[in-house]
Formats: sequence, structure tokens, C-alpha cells
Amino acid sequence: MIGAVALASWGTVRADIYKYVDAAGNVYFTDTPLQGSRYKLEWHRESRRVAREVEPQVESSIAARGRVITSRPKPAPSLSQSQSQRRELYHHLVLANARRYGLSPSLLHAVIRAESAYDPTAVSRAGAQGLMQLMPDTAARYGVRDSFDPAENIRGGSAYLRDLLDMFDQDVKLALAGYNAGEGAVIKYGRQIPPYAETQDYVRKVLRFYAAERPNSFIMSAQSAR
Repeated sequence: MIGAVALASWGTVRADIYKYVDAAGNVYFTDTPLQGSRYKLEWHRESRRVAREVEPQVESSIAARGRVITSRPKPAPSLSQSQSQRRELYHHLVLANARRYGLSPSLLHAVIRAESAYDPTAVSRAGAQGLMQLMPDTAARYGVRDSFDPAENIRGGSAYLRDLLDMFDQDVKLALAGYNAGEGAVIKYGRQIPPYAETQDYVRKVLRFYAAERPNSFIMSAQSAR
């Protein structure tokens, strides 16, 4: 029923979708054109085109409902109030490095949340340090002199994550596995997630946080664009 309603709704909804980017790199999705020189139109999708693109996905989803689902990914828990405050404190650094290295800000936030819960003084038992938990060798490789400096730490972690994505053909799961266990471990196991419980749990955790970040980013951008 849900899938049928979704398909039927496209027959009546005629609102086009616009994607804008402002001078600060913030992305906005809206169903009405934005005015002012601060907004740059990235693309404009007509409602009929969107319907054509979405319809096969909805049909696939309807078909999938006929299969037995044996397990579901656990939803990511909400950020605590203190984590939310710390997240806001470092959000401008995340945006700046996301633009610099061509990364999703949501992915960077997810890694930081999983690694340190936004604590810039965090130190792991293995000796990883700071917001993105850089090991000393990794920090040195990317020119990070002080891993407890949030600006340096996020820059170094972002550069490392960019290199991992390029190394593993933009496969986010393998890049995250490399971030946790080292790229050598991923290569050793045939460019697969290594069979380490810690690494496998880490990849799942970051992906949950990543999924939780993206809807929030979309809603906030859409609301601010109105």
C-alpha cells in the first residue's frame, strides 16, 4: 500500500526540485526558486523526471516486501545534548575540510562521532588521538603536528579518508575499514573488510551514524531554504 500511494502521489504532485549552493558551500533543496546572488543553482529537476527516476526504486521496494527480512540494521542512537553542542562547535571545520577534500560532511561527522564522540582530548588504548583518532604515524604522514588541535586533526583525518576512498574506488565501507584497521589489512584480505570483529563493528557503527546524519542535513537545508 505504501508503495502504491507513493507511485500514485507522483500523478498529482507537480512541484519541481531545485538544488542550490551558497557561497559558504551549504547545500539547499527546495521546491521553489531562491532569489539573491548568494545562491548558485546546481541543478533543477522537473517533477516528471523525478517521478521517472523514483518509480523503478519504488517498484523494487514493493517487490522486496514480498521477501522475508531476517535482520534489520539497528538505528543510530540520538546525539546527547553535550555531543550536539560539541558537534556544532566543530561543524565549520567539518564543512571546510569536506569542501577541501571532496568529502560528504555527513560522513566526516559520522567518523568523528564514532571515533571520539566529538572529544578533542580523546586517546585510545592503542594511542590514537583527538577528534578523528589519528595514530602518531598517520598524523606525521599528513603533516599534523598536534593531534589535539581540532583544526589540524580534522584536516589530517579528512586527507587520510580521501586517500582511502581513492585507493578503494570510492567504496565507503572499505575506506572505513582501512581507517580503522589500516589500508594494508584491507589489501591483505583481498580488498574486503578484514575479519576483525572490532573493524566490522566499526564499519557498521559509522554507517549507522552516516545514515542518521543525512536525513537531518536534508531537512535542515530544506527548512532554511524556505
